[in-house]
Amino acid sequence: MKIKAFKDDLIQGSQTAQNVISPHTTLPILSNILIEAKKDRVSFTSTDLDIGISLSFSVKVEKEGSITVPAKKFTDIVRELSGEDINIEVKKNNSINIEAGRSHFKLMGIPKDEFPKLPNFKDKEFITLPQNIFKRMLEKSAFAISKDETRYILSGALIEIKEDSIKVVTTDGRRLVLIEEKQSFPQKINKRIIIPSKTIQELIRNLSTDTDLKIVFGENQVCFEFDETIITSRLIEGNFPDYEQVIPKEIKDKIRIDKEQFYHAIKRVSLYTNPDSQAIKMDVLEDKMILLKSAPEVGEAKDEIEIEYKGDALSIGFNPDYLLDFLKVFEKDKIDLELTDPQKPGVIRIQKPYKYIYVVLPMQLV
Repeated sequence: MKIKAFKDDLIQGSQTAQNVISPHTTLPILSNILIEAKKDRVSFTSTDLDIGISLSFSVKVEKEGSITVPAKKFTDIVRELSGEDINIEVKKNNSINIEAGRSHFKLMGIPKDEFPKLPNFKDKEFITLPQNIFKRMLEKSAFAISKDETRYILSGALIEIKEDSIKVVTTDGRRLVLIEEKQSFPQKINKRIIIPSKTIQELIRNLSTDTDLKIVFGENQVCFEFDETIITSRLIEGNFPDYEQVIPKEIKDKIRIDKEQFYHAIKRVSLYTNPDSQAIKMDVLEDKMILLKSAPEVGEAKDEIEIEYKGDALSIGFNPDYLLDFLKVFEKDKIDLELTDPQKPGVIRIQKPYKYIYVVLPMQLV
């Protein structure tokens, strides 16, 4: 193999591939990127056996071929080279020469034969939708994915696809997000899959434009094709909780709050929380909300914001991080918060331009 490529293309390609590689792998080949040159293109592929990524871009191919290279070392070398044009050539005994200007590096690789093959999704059922729509759905729901390794079934996002819509649902047992977009898919499609958190993060990192994303469904695996990139992933097997049973019915007396005021008031009061005492208190009155946090060893924090509300007064406790996580991805200026009882969850709903429901459980006030 012998190619000449632009430095920026090599850095972007190798860094994207390197993001998938696990730092704790015990198999040397899984620390490598597979580089394949054919015609006028080169592809970079990496995998940790659960998720794989392959991307390609244009280069000058003087000799076709393939090799696997240590991902981190290759990326570090390319990043430090001066000049825009970089020459890469595979020599005997899997030795790779990397040259740019007066700089010359020799790197030892491993043959392609030892590299795991990514799954084949030929002739499988698929759907297409704009990349930016699916990315938005993931960005606005990923924060509620469970980080508890013992709750395996909750460590990913549920994707539900029907002929006229696509839903993403995430929960960690203390909060739940449902986001739904109306889309037109092939008739009779009915898919329900759970995608691991690591795959979700890679999709968020790589999806961008309004060009189409193709989602291909395999046996216990899924494939995402967009632009010049392919991401394959295993699926989480098991039964996701019945999320419909968790979502309370909509109520009439909602608390309308300015998003920015709410966000900053929560952030200020949360300065007095600690791992043993996380809940902040929210006193809801007719025209104002008072946020409180008392820490005997430190003092007390209190903040007040204006609200629009016609219901009964109540006091309720919440983990401030659960509210802040949502507010960071909330786009509108005003929030309609539904509260009914100190022991029942709070709910925020959006109907346009897409359906969005956030359910968060309260915390006991001590």
